[in-house]
Amino acid sequence: MAYLCAAFEIMMRLYPDTALYQLEFDKVKALLEAHCKTVYAQDRAQNLRIHTHKDYIHKELRQTHEFAMLLRQAQYFPNDFTYHLQKELKLLGIPGALLVGEQWMLIRKLTVNAENIFRWFDPEKRAAFSAMAQVLADAYYEKNIKDSIDAVLDEQGVVKDNASDDLQKIRLSLYKRRNELRRMFEKVIQKLAKAGYTADIDESFSNGRRVVAVFSEHKRQVKGILHGESDSRKTAFIEPEDTIELNNEVFALEHEEAKEVQRILRALTATMSMYAPLLNAYLQITGEFDFIKAKAKLGIDMNANLPELLDKAHIELINAYHPLLYLYNKSAGKNTMPVNIKLDAQQRILIISGPNAGGKTVTMKTIGLNQMMMQSGLLVPVSPDSQMGIFKQLFIHIGDTQNLEFELSTYSSHLMHMKHFIEVANGKTLFFIDELGSGSDPNLGGAFAEVILEELSRKHALGVVTTHYLNLKVMANHTQGIINGAMQFDEVHLLPMYKLIIGKPGSSYTFAIAERIGLPKALINRARKLVDEDHFKLDKLLNRTEQDLQHLDKEKLQLHKMLRENEKLKKEMEQVLDKEKHRQQVELLKQQNQITEDRIVYLKDMERKLKQIVLDYKKAENKNEVVKNLQQLLFKGKEQVVVNKLAKKVDKQYKETAGAVVVGSLVKLKKNYQVGTVLEIRGKRAIVQIGQLPINVDLADLSVVEKLPDLPK
Repeated sequence: MAYLCAAFEIMMRLYPDTALYQLEFDKVKALLEAHCKTVYAQDRAQNLRIHTHKDYIHKELRQTHEFAMLLRQAQYFPNDFTYHLQKELKLLGIPGALLVGEQWMLIRKLTVNAENIFRWFDPEKRAAFSAMAQVLADAYYEKNIKDSIDAVLDEQGVVKDNASDDLQKIRLSLYKRRNELRRMFEKVIQKLAKAGYTADIDESFSNGRRVVAVFSEHKRQVKGILHGESDSRKTAFIEPEDTIELNNEVFALEHEEAKEVQRILRALTATMSMYAPLLNAYLQITGEFDFIKAKAKLGIDMNANLPELLDKAHIELINAYHPLLYLYNKSAGKNTMPVNIKLDAQQRILIISGPNAGGKTVTMKTIGLNQMMMQSGLLVPVSPDSQMGIFKQLFIHIGDTQNLEFELSTYSSHLMHMKHFIEVANGKTLFFIDELGSGSDPNLGGAFAEVILEELSRKHALGVVTTHYLNLKVMANHTQGIINGAMQFDEVHLLPMYKLIIGKPGSSYTFAIAERIGLPKALINRARKLVDEDHFKLDKLLNRTEQDLQHLDKEKLQLHKMLRENEKLKKEMEQVLDKEKHRQQVELLKQQNQITEDRIVYLKDMERKLKQIVLDYKKAENKNEVVKNLQQLLFKGKEQVVVNKLAKKVDKQYKETAGAVVVGSLVKLKKNYQVGTVLEIRGKRAIVQIGQLPINVDLADLSVVEKLPDLPK
């Protein structure tokens, strides 16, 4: 396939050949393949390559990300065709070939599937899912394929009667002859049954011809052709003499029908052969979308995201998980500790130290496997804020890699790998070395380890190294481009915490672990005397520093918790205050609405009375009397105050005084009987606080009041 060749040309260079297996990339491919439904997608998964071309990687990642969005939103994507049609489509392109009805039905399904995909990508979806739409870039939908098939075949894949004039005539004749044969055969059976010659099954077929089943002892009494007997020799199968000619006609017509059907199908195959390349494209499109869907499903399983892709050697992982460890812990109901790391031009090499089984190797594999997955177009379990660059080389050296064939020691094999690293490494290399310098004298091995790291740093390679050597920890502190990292360890419970801390070296906890597991103190003290005093003091200092950092982390978490609780209490208090303010506002509105309602009642009454006066005026002889009544009605509204329920209530609680309106006065609004406190006086107007609302009021509309004492119940 073309995609395999293209992938090979731009694939990442790996060293050694087992790098894929050491980082468990093969397991990721197996999980991906399990999500594939088509042979095409399964083939893509099996041959998954690690690319180095940014545009290609970005396209693959975007396609997977867009399909994952569809899945997370539970949107349907019309790609349900899963059949493998490579054989049929190859046959379609061969001159003189013939595809039968079932094969054409599969081709029709493929075409309908392609039609549904093309229709799904309307202008809006092409814009929203632009990366996915690229799959259709070199193809188009051809309606004539389905129409040509439908013109010849029905829904079951049977050639239609009207597929040709000859076929229509043949089938009409065949229909008539079969009916004649049926009627004739029924007469024969009735006659033989009446004579008691027929067996239980009455009739059957032999070599496509209708025969009657009679008891063997009566076979000579029935005229016709003997076609055979049952295994028990009790039943004979005879073609009656009266039906032989009709059977011959039916048989001949059936033969003609089969020939005409073959001719029609062969003609259809020849006509449709021109669409073989397009149908192959349809098959590839369905397979490609199946593959993209499989990648999206795997990404969702891993809670993976699309990081920012950079066209340079750069790694900035935020909350990165080991994909396989995450899935395992997820199924077991356990949590997985994420990794945060940054490697760039300023800090190229990370030296991770700490006790054994503390997560150093897992951290290293987390970075390497995520990088492989990203460059193969897979979403990775990291924060979407992460940044990942592109590397052209990935080198790894983990564990005991003795070369047994040449009988080399572990350290010799180790040095051979390091030799390759140094010779080939460049600014586009990502390397991982587990226990650099191990397998030799600590002093000598440590010295070589320093030289190797200096050389890799000089070549601008990026990588991660694990070690127990103190000299490498010291080296990282004063060498530009190299930084320390430590795996946290709970000294009290002797448990690894699997958390990486950047910027400080870690202790191996050699003596601490020995003490906790109960080794004799005398032995531990003797061991301490054998260790260089400065060496011991440094490890002890690292130990104490790490524990202090853990305490600081705990205090920091506690502080954050308190801050969150305070923020929660603050929001709750604000909600309480808002509710009280809202209640007062509602009460004020209720009072104002009551005043409005009372005025509406008054105005309606006035309207009624005025209408009556108008009627009286028209009928009355004494017009002056009516006008007098009108004047009394109008002026009455000015002279009298409508006393409503609110006014009565306020008058029971407050009484007016003769004092002047000043700041702080308790006042009553003359118009609506609202009571409040004067906040400010501005010339002839005042700001009055009524409940939670400040109101601007004319001084002339205010009366100073004082609250009356509560009456005894």
